[in-house]
Amino acid sequence: MTREIKDMSVLVTGGGSGIGAAVVARLVAAGARVTLTGRRAEKIEAVAAQAGTGALAIVGDVTDDADRQRILDAAVEHGGGLELLVHGAGNMYRGALQDLDEARLVEVFTSNTIAPMLLTGLALPHLRDSHGAVVFFGSVHTQRAFPGASPYAATKGALETLTGVLAAELGPQGVRVSCVRPGGVLTEINQRAGLFDDAEAAQRMQSLDTAHALGRSGTPDEVAEAVEYLARAEWATGAVLTIDGGLSLGVTNA
Repeated sequence: MTREIKDMSVLVTGGGSGIGAAVVARLVAAGARVTLTGRRAEKIEAVAAQAGTGALAIVGDVTDDADRQRILDAAVEHGGGLELLVHGAGNMYRGALQDLDEARLVEVFTSNTIAPMLLTGLALPHLRDSHGAVVFFGSVHTQRAFPGASPYAATKGALETLTGVLAAELGPQGVRVSCVRPGGVLTEINQRAGLFDDAEAAQRMQSLDTAHALGRSGTPDEVAEAVEYLARAEWATGAVLTIDGGLSLGVTNA
């Protein structure tokens, strides 16, 4: 069976930029009622305004317990329930193993792994009522080793494993859990991690083009398309859907 996106109630964390913003735009365009959240008011409000009247922006931090409840309550009110939870919020921390800072490790695991787990648990009664779905984001870093990326890769590897565990745990309750594994996509998270300006970040992403089997990096909307598929596909659960232009294959197109 295929579920309709029209009038679907959706919560997207990290909706102020990158893939999260693309998910908001795509699902609102398809008729969903989308609540998006993030810590920067100007970012999420701009995305909501561009997406249209189906979008509601709520400023909040998913690592904060009170904010998680407030965000969820707003999404349930805006959408009349909750059918889809998309975990787009996250951060990146890079560094050589011997230089890693414990506090920053805890911070990146909290934002990328722990907060999505807790928010999913909080949202479970609503997702159970709607026979809804959860979508996490993994990363090509779990398939192809990039030196210096161990903190980020570890958080994403945890989410990919969690996808299967929660799919098995929540499936009998009617809740589907899946994961999208993107490849090279230029987003703000890459720039923040490397402290690059726009031009430097674009140049570095372009340098990865030949490492993709299809010869180019991707766009946020191409990843958002996979999220829309998982929202519709009522027999898909436990899936880790790789959308990476072949980056994980390890080829080089010279």
